[in-house]
Amino acid sequence: MQRSDSPSSARIAPSGSVVVTDIPARLDGLLWSPFHTRVIAALGITWILDGLEVTLAGSLAGALKQPETLQFSNLDIGFASSAYLAGAVLGALGFGWLTDRIGRRRLFFVTLAVYLCATAATALSWNIASYAAFRFLTGAGIGGEYTAINSTIQELVPARYRGWTDLVVNGSFWIGAALGAVAAIVLLDPAVIDPDIGWRFAFLIGAMLGLVVFVMRLWIPESPRWLMVHGRPHEAERIMQDIEKHARFAPERDGDLPAIKLRMRDHTPLREVAHTLFVTHRPRALVGLVLMAAQAFFYNAIFFTFALVLTDFFHISPDHVGWYILPFAAGNFLGPLLLGRLFDTLGRRKMIAFTYSISGILLIVSGYLFSIGALTATQQTLCWMVVFFFASPAASAAYLTVSETFPLEVRALAIALFYAIGTAIGGVAGPSLLGALVDTGSRVSVFGGYLFGSLLMIVAAAVAWRFGIDAERKSLETIARPLAVAE
Repeated sequence: MQRSDSPSSARIAPSGSVVVTDIPARLDGLLWSPFHTRVIAALGITWILDGLEVTLAGSLAGALKQPETLQFSNLDIGFASSAYLAGAVLGALGFGWLTDRIGRRRLFFVTLAVYLCATAATALSWNIASYAAFRFLTGAGIGGEYTAINSTIQELVPARYRGWTDLVVNGSFWIGAALGAVAAIVLLDPAVIDPDIGWRFAFLIGAMLGLVVFVMRLWIPESPRWLMVHGRPHEAERIMQDIEKHARFAPERDGDLPAIKLRMRDHTPLREVAHTLFVTHRPRALVGLVLMAAQAFFYNAIFFTFALVLTDFFHISPDHVGWYILPFAAGNFLGPLLLGRLFDTLGRRKMIAFTYSISGILLIVSGYLFSIGALTATQQTLCWMVVFFFASPAASAAYLTVSETFPLEVRALAIALFYAIGTAIGGVAGPSLLGALVDTGSRVSVFGGYLFGSLLMIVAAAVAWRFGIDAERKSLETIARPLAVAE
């Protein structure tokens, strides 16, 4: 689209502290373009690297218990996993607040630096205390990434593609998981590399590969939506014009576009944030909290003890665990890829309720079969693959829900807050609980943990069906009116 074709290039006209802009409508009126592809590639590769690193950590659980390495117990593994998630909680809160205050783009580089440095430091761990501390810092970096990335997706991607894009980007984590599984097969093979060196090298690989992300992040501009609220309308217009050089309007959006009148601000007071989240939008807060907590327990409890179940109950060698993660990762990526568009067509509320409920039901069935010893390791993995084909888009939809149903000024902090609360309730407790249940050696005890996680998902489905928002294909400003709107 040539800039001369834009219907309202002069509407960015500050008048004192008030700006009238049609930038949100222009962003939502665009068709998919090379610009959107570059942004999604730069954001998605971060999840790929995160999946690589987290999967290596999970695959290494069995190896870290060996006498020639750090001699961890199952409880130690669960503790380190919970430390990672605790760091993600605090990192999300701190970096989420900064993301709303100083911008999305700046935080990309800060959170990535924390994440990569901590991942590299993990390779130098010498005992459980150091390992858990470095995992905590790694989690802090990735927690900040969650808030900045999900905010950016919502604010740069046109409304018609927003659901599918968000789900696929978050689902790209599992491409990295597959790569991590393959790497673990090689790095944990004693015939290839010394066990005490192999697990350390595994963490260094993720850190070294992550350096390329710094270059790719240069492709991503600051959010024009954020800029126009925070007193920088001219910069927002310049970025918008650059985007429009590589994109074109959808046919139905030709002509004049609706404008919005905003009163610029440099920040949003925490008191106003709290009132917005827990008073003005209380039902939406309930939905966000329940979805986040349920998926956090369900996902983290199973994924962080995946290797332990295979090694302790099915007697799979640690250096072969990676083969079993491959189909598990495939199900997790294919779910968002194939079901994601239904979140934009059939609708958010229907698909969230469906994916949450079917995930819970399927885990109950497969968990019961596990408890009676009816499954082989391969059959158990295939069951997990089917369960998480539905659970993966469900989990990503929790982030989608929180990031698009609250006003722009509190979006990143809302993601951080509900991620933090949900993960603290469900994610931190999950790995430790399941790790302890695996330690009992009782299949029935482990099934009890699976049953609890399944019930959480079914309850979350009911809450989403009753209180969820039909946000598909709607402008963010229509779903949640900005706090800065000037009457």
